[in-house]
Amino acid sequence: MGKKRDKNKKAKRKDACQHDPVAPGADGDAEGKIPKKFYEAELRRLQIELVKMQQWIKARQFKVLVIFEGRDAAGKGGVIKRITQCLNPRICRVAALPQPTEREKTQWYFQRYVAHLPAGGEMVLFDRSWYNRAGVERVMEFCTEEEYREFLRSCPEFERMIIRSGITLIKYWFSVSDEEQERRFQARLEDPTKRWKLSPMDLKSRDRWVEYSKAKDEMFAHTDTKQAPWYVVEADSKRRARLNCIAHLLSMVPYTDLTPEPIRLSPRPPQHEGYVRPPITDQTFVPNVY
Repeated sequence: MGKKRDKNKKAKRKDACQHDPVAPGADGDAEGKIPKKFYEAELRRLQIELVKMQQWIKARQFKVLVIFEGRDAAGKGGVIKRITQCLNPRICRVAALPQPTEREKTQWYFQRYVAHLPAGGEMVLFDRSWYNRAGVERVMEFCTEEEYREFLRSCPEFERMIIRSGITLIKYWFSVSDEEQERRFQARLEDPTKRWKLSPMDLKSRDRWVEYSKAKDEMFAHTDTKQAPWYVVEADSKRRARLNCIAHLLSMVPYTDLTPEPIRLSPRPPQHEGYVRPPITDQTFVPNVY
């Protein structure tokens, strides 16, 4: 009888994970934690849909451009990683441009980004983009007032040109609270595998929260257009942000399931009778440390 009760309790807990994505808990946000089991199952389901979308993009020669912007430590990289995890890098690629070279600084501002736009059958994810000029360059005074104002005038027209060319443009802004950003900064300092993520620029931006907020508001006022709106992702909960963003991305592409039928492998042919493997001592192996 006791074992039966335990089984019933486990079944109820499993059912709760499947149907209650916001069960109480601590995930760095007041609303509660998405259960890990539910999160992993839902992420798996969404990643399968991403593979279907990838097949459709390739078959239909569709062009998708996704921009990820937001606060430092807002979780952009984590979402990008989960999107690309199961996809073909020849179809879905990430563009994360470094600082412009001296030559690139003399070019038309958008010029170096144009080379990374998707061709037919491709999806490109921009891990930060031309919006650097409206964010870090504006706040840190890396550009002049004239250059900044010209960007705000030119950007909407540039994006309309992209859309008219046949590219589907999707823009995400990851929003994170001051308290959560500080918690993530501290966590990165404590973790040797994540410490590299804290650049000197990140540390400087930490002291300019209000300036970045004002710059973001000004950017939205000029570039949150009907043709290319900003979609804000609430990112205090990483799990929730990842699922919400991926689900929304899937809804923005009118894909259908073009998954090919499973392939049935024929029996492997027998090894050639005349083949003799070379001696193992002739090869250099990686040491078995583990």
